[in-house]
Amino acid sequence: MVYVLIAEGFELVEALAPVDILRRAKIETRLAGVTGRRVAASNGVAVEADMEIGEIQETDITAIVLPGGLPGTLNLENSPKVQALIDHCVQQGKLVGAICAAPSILAHKGLLNGQEATAFPNFQKDLEEGGAKLSAQYVCRDGQFITARGMGVSTQFGLKLAEVLASPEQAEEIRSSIQCEG
Repeated sequence: MVYVLIAEGFELVEALAPVDILRRAKIETRLAGVTGRRVAASNGVAVEADMEIGEIQETDITAIVLPGGLPGTLNLENSPKVQALIDHCVQQGKLVGAICAAPSILAHKGLLNGQEATAFPNFQKDLEEGGAKLSAQYVCRDGQFITARGMGVSTQFGLKLAEVLASPEQAEEIRSSIQCEG
């Protein structure tokens, strides 16, 4: 199961585009509310999560996805439950996706040290300070981490997740069906 963690102030498109792509790829994906079941995005749109973070079974995790947005990223980073899930995924070799400001959470934990990664330009300094090698790519995979720049590449981020979790062929089929470039 892929869990997309949403906290108050998350970036709507960065959470929902990957969920859409992953579900098209027939990958079980759930929105997990960190600050409750009903969570407001940074633009004020309220989203009803499939579940709350406390309902996640660690044994079911295939991957977690951290959307950016402010103050959503800060609310994710300040959650002990999110921190514990990140630690679990890293220890178990599970995939961790983070987009926009959210890769800074991984950098602050020292997880991107020596890794190629990207983030929204305002957060690239956090990555560098955490020892990451900044990528010129808008979506980047290094080992168990997939990072992306921001809302404008949310679909490509979702497609990279699908490529890794399903197959390159499945991701390409979806890319073609939705008329997405690159």
